[in-house]
Amino acid sequence: MSKMIWFVIPVSLAILLSSCNRPAGSSYRVYVTNEASGDLTVIDPVKMEALATLPLGKRCRGIHASADGKLIFVALSGSPFAPPGVDESKLPPPDRSADGIGVFDIAAKKMLRKIPSGTDPEQFALSKDGKLLYVTNEDAGELTILDHANGQVLKTLPVGREPEGVTLSPDGKLIFVTSEDEATVTVVDVAAASEVKKIKVGLRPRGIAFLPDGSRAYVTNENGASLSVIDVARLEVSGTIPLGEDLKPMGMAMSRDGSRLYVSTGRGKKVVVVEPATGRIADSFEVGPRPWGIALAPDEKLLFTANGPSNDVSIVDLSTRTILKKIKVGDRPWGVMVMVQ
Repeated sequence: MSKMIWFVIPVSLAILLSSCNRPAGSSYRVYVTNEASGDLTVIDPVKMEALATLPLGKRCRGIHASADGKLIFVALSGSPFAPPGVDESKLPPPDRSADGIGVFDIAAKKMLRKIPSGTDPEQFALSKDGKLLYVTNEDAGELTILDHANGQVLKTLPVGREPEGVTLSPDGKLIFVTSEDEATVTVVDVAAASEVKKIKVGLRPRGIAFLPDGSRAYVTNENGASLSVIDVARLEVSGTIPLGEDLKPMGMAMSRDGSRLYVSTGRGKKVVVVEPATGRIADSFEVGPRPWGIALAPDEKLLFTANGPSNDVSIVDLSTRTILKKIKVGDRPWGVMVMVQ
């Protein structure tokens, strides 16, 4: 029920040539999960080309790297596609054997195993020490706490119907989980592994992003065309930032200094740039059809979006707000992750 996306558009020839003339062998790679084709596309951002597309499993969505940078974890689901408005009674039965967190070896370029993680995992977060995974189970309305080393499920918690976004606070003490159907964020205490509070936000909340200092969290409300701003100390909504009627906020990428928040807007086709300090919309630019997944380059000069309907990723030059290139990936790109090599 969620999709990820990338974006790129040709800029000037001079900018494109300068990108190509950078030192060979980029210092990072961009990894994209393709939900419909069940595979992973690896992109070289310097050459601006896809290096490989490798098999993962059914409906691969959420993606994160292991703490040592040797593995990639991917959420896999055997639940059938069920976009908003579909009659779920007419859907085929789920393939529960496909559910789990896939473990992909970067050096070997292959899947090692699949860890059971509850039904229909969509997104997940890693604990501060990288040992635990916090997985949203969309069909079950639960959060699964999983030790990925031994595959042991430590606990499951109810977090509202259709949970999706799950993010750890910068200090590693709290987990925020969105419930699309109930328009809430469930706050979980990491040490106690129990719910602290449920916060009402806008309609159909999707993603969560924290300021680097952890003082505020931002929640994308897809059907509310807005961001909810949460005061983390008080665990209360302190404000709402409207983005525009035609925009459907989905994924987010926060700059390292917290001065810019980049928001993908799904059917709105744009990325909106928000200034957290003022709550002001600083800019917006079109990136492609239904951008969802979004990520910043390590130097924050480029932005990547996964564009589901067009099966491509846009690479955007943030100094000019223009698309340098659109790179073809697999079917229905969903998750985007940038990883230093």
